[in-house]
Order: sequence, then structure tokens, then C-alpha cells
Amino acid sequence: MGTAPRWARWLVPLVLLLVWLGVGGTLGPYAGKLGEVATNDQAAFLPRSAESTQVLKAREAFDQSDTLPAVVVWTADGKRIDETRRSEASRALAALAGKPGVAGRPSPVLLSDDGQAMQAVVQLEPDLGKSLPTVLDTVREAAGSVPGTTAQTAGPAASQADLSHAFGGIDGLLLGVAIGAVLLILLLVYRSVLLPFLIILGAVFALATACAIVYALAERNLVRVDGQVQGILSILVIGAATDYAILLVSRFREELTERGDRIEAVTAAVRRSFGAITASAATVALGLLALLASDLTNNRALGPVGAIGILCAVLSTLTFLPAVLALLGPTAYWPARPDASKPSPSTPERHGVWGRVATAVDSRPRRTWVVTALVLAVFAAFSPTLSAKGVPLDEIFVGHADSVSAQTTLGKHFPGGSGNPAVIITDADHAAQVLSTTKNTDGVASATTVSASGQPGGREPLVVDGRVQIDATLESAPDSDAAERTVARLRSELHAVPGADALVGGYTAQRYDTQRTAAHDRTVIVPIVLGIILLILTLLLRSLLVPVLLVATVALNFLATLGVSALVFQHLLGFSGTDASVPLYGFVFLVALGVDYNIFLMSRVREEALAHGTRQGTLRGLTTTGGVITSAGVVLAATFAALMVIPLAFLVQIAFMVAFGVLLDTFLVRSLLVPALVIDVGPRAWWPSSLAREPVEARRGRTPSESAGVRAP
Repeated sequence: MGTAPRWARWLVPLVLLLVWLGVGGTLGPYAGKLGEVATNDQAAFLPRSAESTQVLKAREAFDQSDTLPAVVVWTADGKRIDETRRSEASRALAALAGKPGVAGRPSPVLLSDDGQAMQAVVQLEPDLGKSLPTVLDTVREAAGSVPGTTAQTAGPAASQADLSHAFGGIDGLLLGVAIGAVLLILLLVYRSVLLPFLIILGAVFALATACAIVYALAERNLVRVDGQVQGILSILVIGAATDYAILLVSRFREELTERGDRIEAVTAAVRRSFGAITASAATVALGLLALLASDLTNNRALGPVGAIGILCAVLSTLTFLPAVLALLGPTAYWPARPDASKPSPSTPERHGVWGRVATAVDSRPRRTWVVTALVLAVFAAFSPTLSAKGVPLDEIFVGHADSVSAQTTLGKHFPGGSGNPAVIITDADHAAQVLSTTKNTDGVASATTVSASGQPGGREPLVVDGRVQIDATLESAPDSDAAERTVARLRSELHAVPGADALVGGYTAQRYDTQRTAAHDRTVIVPIVLGIILLILTLLLRSLLVPVLLVATVALNFLATLGVSALVFQHLLGFSGTDASVPLYGFVFLVALGVDYNIFLMSRVREEALAHGTRQGTLRGLTTTGGVITSAGVVLAATFAALMVIPLAFLVQIAFMVAFGVLLDTFLVRSLLVPALVIDVGPRAWWPSSLAREPVEARRGRTPSESAGVRAP
């Protein structure tokens, strides 16, 4: 670029800026439109090959009309309900027939065995969308007209309404909180008014591009998106784009103080940052794509969507941001300006916070890494106590949710599995034997075939393609361990019935299958992710030992984070269980993102070691990158913490685990453990590259820019 005509030196940045402004103006609206192609139907995100998924598909043939059931439950403050109130409840619901959004006539009102509660089912039209809360209000108003009773609404319709309400903040609240937190941190770090807004603008452009691509793919059913994936995509892109931008602008500041010419400084900053940034992005993107090996559909959905987001973040960082920096130069840091009198990377100061940290690490490297590793090991000792058996129904939502409280009331007065029966699909010729076996299975309260009316019970069962459906109400709550054991017993008993070809599904079976699949996924995906990261680190650092050390440290950090999360979830946040996907998501994010910061550190260390040897190179790399990487870590932690504004246990658990793990990695692993390990191991850490055997004297006099190595931020 330095030999090009003056007008050409400015033309490329100007064209890039105009292109990105066009992209932002054209694709910006897609950041708010992604919800249009998202589905919050949890049944669509089950294990692909599980028995419960087969039942779900087979059950579609038995649905006489595609409806969404709402279960109404009445209580009378501990008093017995007489026939008069039961008749009034029937009349109140009968008046709903023909109302907008209501499909057919409600079911008969059933009285509980203790006589203190009633229940009935109102079938709603399936695709009500945003009008679902209004229709539910109509149902609640009718049910609430029964004097002397309190009416509540449970079932799939109420749960879907609560989910839609919870995810209602995905487009606005979540993005606003994340951007606000990042902007505040950047303003404090850079003490600049303009630069933080430029970084945020680049992140927003990246998010708009990612959302537009995902929207187009989801519209063509090439990828699946739900509220969880949508929220994680926003956080991932904003956090990653900001992190990469922090590293690039920090390197640009260094180059600008050395060179003075903004175009040359941008060119050098991009060249020396490119390897580390792209390698870091590759670890995250490929780690996410490893989720395609999962049998859980929501895991598979996050893989390509997240990878698309990371690629857009890198593209924005390496094109939009350099163009802006080239055009603005030192003005980008206004009102602060790069100070040429400050020490350059070739002569780093050993003062300040990171100078003192480097001195402390250098004075006792072995003691430093041993003590740090022991602290992490103590945290990791609690990791087996993390229960990944799923979140109970009453803890899925953080705070009050109508569907949860109604389900709790239903479970107090009716069999625990009321409203969520086990669904059995079997051969019609063996229906009687299967029904008898089901009723005699320990843990089953009642069972009945589904009739031609589409309701359980009745004279003649509905036969579709030679198959019938049996609904079995379980004695225990559908989200309990006892209910899952009942499902396992049911499968064992029914699979033994000759010729029945019975399949057991329903909510409890789905939960059971999801947990088993999640455990299997961890055994498959964890080695794949570790292998991908090890390969990238080996290619980047041209060493075998350093990559192994780095992977070991981030794995230890992950286990330590699991241990702390187990304590926090149970004793501070009050969760009795963790979503089955949380450990795997936490592993992918923490290991990939943890390696990111070690890549930024060690690529700079290698650059410095080429000129100054391993010990001095490590200290100089730590001092030079300390503040930059710490800022990036704090930004990423704050970004993921923003997920807590969505009142769902899964996202709150992911938010805490990733935010805490990133901070632990930033302040302990990358700052103390890794530098101390590398200094203690010495030049052998770079085996088998020439750095492991080349005398330092042979490299003295060379500057990092003259050495052939990886360029780091």
C-alpha cells in the first residue's frame, strides 16, 4: 500500500466504509426480523433418533385436528367442590365454543379424587402467534367466572405463551443491555468518546449480516432457529466482534506511535493481527460446527448459526474497522491521542499492573503455576456435583410464570403426570395386551386408549394404519426422577410384548431421551473440539508441547468453572438441576474462547521470543498484551452476562457459566498459569520448532518485525 498513489491509498478504505454502510442500511432490519423464522416449539428440538421422537411423529396421524391444548384447573381454597360448581364450570367453558382462537368444544370437567379441584381441557387453534395471550385471557376470563373458585391455566398453550413472553426481550432488551454494557466498558478502558462507538458499530454491522444470512437459511429450512439460538447468536457476535476489535485497535495504536503514517500503521496492524485473530475465530467456529455431531437438534442448530456469526465478526473486524482507522487515524482515539513518547512493544515497560504481574511470575514461576493449578483443581473437585438431569418444570422460568404455578396446582390434586401423560403407540391387534401391561406397570396411575373423538377413553379406539394410541397418566410429576424410572420400566415391559412394536413417548420420555443423548454427545463432541483446537494451535505456534499445555490449562479452567457453577446454581440461585445441554455448551464456549486469549498471548510471546528468547519473550508478551486481553475478557464476560435478562433457567445458567469461566481464564489461567508454565519449561516448550534449540544469542539484534513468525495483536 505504501507504494501506491496517494489517491489509491485512500480509495480502498473509503470503498470499504461505503460498502459496510450499505450493508448496515440494507441488512440492519434483519436483526429484528429473525424472530419471524424462529420456533419456540421445544418438541422440534428432540434427539433425532430417540424413541420419543418417533412417537411424536407417529402421533401426528392420530390428531384429528391440529390443536394446542390449554388445561384449566380450579381450586376452592382447600374446600370440597360440589356438583353445583362443577356444573357452573362446564357452562362457563361451553360458552367458549365458537370464540376466536378456540377449536371445537372443551372437554368435560373432571373432579379430583380429593374433591378439592377440577380440571378440563380447552383446545386452541395451533398457529395463533401473537394473539395466543389474548385467546388465553378469554379462556381465563371464562374459567374465572365460576364463583368460589380460583382458576389457573396450564398445558402446552400456557407454556408456549410464557415462552413467547420470555423470549420477547431477545430482539430489544437483550441487545440493548449487551451493547450498553460493552459501550460502558470501552468508554472506561479507552477514555475515548469516538472509538467505542466505532467498535460497537462494527459489531452491529456484523450482527446484521449474520442475522440476514441466518434468516435466509432458516426461511429455506436449511437451519433451525429458536429463541435460545437467537439469543446466543446476538451475544456471541457482539462479544466476539468487540474482542477482535479491541485487539486490532490496540495493535494499531502501537503501530501508529512507531510509524506515524496511518495507512502504514493500519496495514501493519492488520498483517500482524491477522494470524492470531483468524486462528482464534477458527477455534470458536470449528468448535461450534462440532455440534453437528450431536443427535440433539437444538445443538445441531446452534453449530452453523454460531459459526456464521463468528465469520461475520471476523469479516467486520478485518475490513470495516481498518477502513475507519485508516480514514480517521489518531482522531479515532479522540479526545485521547496515541502518545509517541510511550514505550513501544520493542521496549515494554516493566512498571504498572502488568509489569508487576510479569515480575512476580518471573521471580517464582514454578510456585506460581503450581499454586494456581491447585486453586483451579480445588474448584474442579466440585464439578461432579453438577446435576445435568434437566431443569424441573417449576424452575424453567426465572420468577413467576402462570403455566408453572398452574401445573403445580394440578399436581397437588391430580396424579403427578396429569396434563403430561406418557404416550404409547402400538399395534392395534395387541392394544388390549399393551393396555393391560401399561396399567400393571409400577408408577402408572391410569391408562386408556385414544378414541375416534380424539380424546382418551370412549368406546372405540382410533385406529390409524393399524396402530393405536394409549395415554398413560403417571403417578409422579412428569419432571421427576421417579417418572423417568417409570418410563424406563414401561419401555422394558412393552418392548417385551411380542408383535406389539410399542413405542413410549411423551414429555417425560422426551426428557429422559434428551438427558441420555446429551451425555452421549459429550463423549463424542468433547474429543472432537479438543482435537480441532490442538490442530489449530499446532499450526499457529509451530510447536507440539505448547499446544498441549494450553489445551490442558483451558480444560482445567472448564472443570473449575463447572465446580463453581455447581455451588452457585444450587446454593445461591436455587436451581435443583441444570439443563442437560449446559455442560456441553459451556465446554464449547469456554474451551474455544479460553484458547482465544491464550492464542493472543502466546502468538505475541512467540513473536517476542524470536528476538529475545523464551523467558524474556514471555514476560514482554504478558506485559504488552495484559491490559488488552483483560479488557477483551471483561467485555466478553459482560456480554454473556446480559443473557440473564431473559428469564429462562437455561440462559441464566449459560450466562453465569461462560461469564465466570471467561473471567477465571482471563485473570488466572492466561495471566499466571500459562506464562509461569512456559517460563518454567523454557525453550523446550517450543519443541520441535527451531525456537526449542536455537541459542538466544543467535536471535539477538533481531526485532519481532524482522523475525519470521506469527504476528499477534
